[in-house]
Amino acid sequence: MTIYPVILAGGSGTRLWPLSREYYPKQFLPLISESSSMLQETLARLELIEEATSPILVCSELHRFIIADQLREVGVEATSIIVEPAGRNTAPALTLGALRAQDTVEDGSDPILLVTHSDHLITEPQRFLDAFRVGLALASEGDVVTFGVPPTGPETGYGYIEKGATLPSVDGGAYAIHSFVEKPDLSAAREYCESGRYLWNSGIFMMRASMWLRQLEEHRPDITAAVREAYSRGKDFFEFFRPEEQAFLNCPSESIDYAVMEGAGSAAAEDDGSTGFAVVPIDVGWSDIGSWSTLREQRQQDTQGNVIQGDVYTDSTKNSLVIGQHRLVAAIGLEDVVVIETADAVLVAHKDRVQDIKEIVEQLRKDGRPEADVHRKVHRPWGSFDILDGGEGFQVKRLTISPGAAVSFQYHNHRAEHWIVVRGTAKVTKGDEVFILNENESISIPQGMKHRLENPGDIPLEVIEAQMGDYLGEDDIIRLEDNYNRETSTEENCE
Repeated sequence: MTIYPVILAGGSGTRLWPLSREYYPKQFLPLISESSSMLQETLARLELIEEATSPILVCSELHRFIIADQLREVGVEATSIIVEPAGRNTAPALTLGALRAQDTVEDGSDPILLVTHSDHLITEPQRFLDAFRVGLALASEGDVVTFGVPPTGPETGYGYIEKGATLPSVDGGAYAIHSFVEKPDLSAAREYCESGRYLWNSGIFMMRASMWLRQLEEHRPDITAAVREAYSRGKDFFEFFRPEEQAFLNCPSESIDYAVMEGAGSAAAEDDGSTGFAVVPIDVGWSDIGSWSTLREQRQQDTQGNVIQGDVYTDSTKNSLVIGQHRLVAAIGLEDVVVIETADAVLVAHKDRVQDIKEIVEQLRKDGRPEADVHRKVHRPWGSFDILDGGEGFQVKRLTISPGAAVSFQYHNHRAEHWIVVRGTAKVTKGDEVFILNENESISIPQGMKHRLENPGDIPLEVIEAQMGDYLGEDDIIRLEDNYNRETSTEENCE
């Protein structure tokens, strides 16, 4: 029996702004652990499943190099990293994973998929393994299995699953699915919790690959056709697989729940739960970390109910979350407040209003503010750059280039650059000449000069880059050669 974990690693990064942003959403942040990101914690949890192969990840163009780097950091080699040309929600993403699993299974069998998100918290992994065994028994027999969380309160931010009849076929708690309910209002949520018949929808699923494809074909043949076409015309490049762009863009955007599960729930209600759709309760300390208030609840609190991280001083402050990343933060006389400080933005909000952060992010986007989507520190396949200062006609960055990595061979029409090595050794191509620069050495790159910056050493290379010119936008990069197969686009055309 072959089990493929399929990790859905998309996300817009708005709910935990300003720490999480579109170009670096929460799955890549160490929100609970001090050293491991949410994605890396998900990978570690899946490695506990002995029968599982290496995972299939589905992600966006924006995040593929971040994912590859985070996998390398923890020594995980993916079966495949599937790069979506555009986000089309979870049903098309899972379909790509199912097709990839069928293509890569070595024994020609019908693989079982364990579908999970990359940014969810599970504090009791052993209990999760126990529930996994129950789900595996059902999925092996052809059922579509979802995992439901016993509600701890009338949460309006989650979907709900209504339990049907108890399933006697497995040694452990499992139920037929009677119905799916989208996010309810507070009154309905209270009713669900009091009834004892409902579970939160965790978004974790198990089923055979063929079963998912068959159910999707029945309920949404338009999604099936579009994804199959995009997949069949897709291409492998380096460690990634990319479906054909136009075919995938033609695919409707739909979630797993809407595309298949809700229709199955309606049928189950009519047939008294005998349709092969099951739910396994999981009391495993699950959370989707969907808000700053939720994060505070999951972190260890001090005697005043505060969660403090970074260089933070408090006085007469209670039940608050205060995070400082770059500067000293002092909080006095606050209660039930969230304060998040980053290099380029500070959030101050009442803990009961953090769901409204998306309104601020949307306004920032309307005003063309980069802080809506991008951190001051921007990650690239070769490392990262941090924008230190800027003004009319100039900009200063700190470049950090990973060992063995290189910026693309390129030139600029509108700017000149001056590089100063502050740590490590740099190999610089300037026109037809090649230079080796050590610490405290510098070089100038005139406007229009073809150039490349490389790190031939075994420690990170740090360079201060001063840009001068009449236009300093990231799209003034004419790339001639690139080690990472990046295409010419606003997002890609950055160093």
